Amino acid sequence: MRVKVLYFASLREALGLAGEELELPAAVNTVAALREHLLAQGRTALATARNLRCAVDQEMARPATPLCEGCEVAFFPPVTGG
Repeated sequence: MRVKVLYFASLREALGLAGEELELPAAVNTVAALREHLLAQGRTALATARNLRCAVDQEMARPATPLCEGCEVAFFPPVTGG
């Protein structure tokens, strides 16, 4: 399955890219599996980010949220206001 992955704020800075399109193996079918897959590909900033948030197709997602063909997955640190 092909998905679009977006990185925001400090993740974008740490990874040096705003996003990428990926062809995923069949076993990578949830947010948690995608994160593990990206870690295995060297995106170590995803492991060290504290309180990492994720959205699938612009809706907040949990680790068990399923992925589908063509979905957009965004990873971002929590937002603080002031």
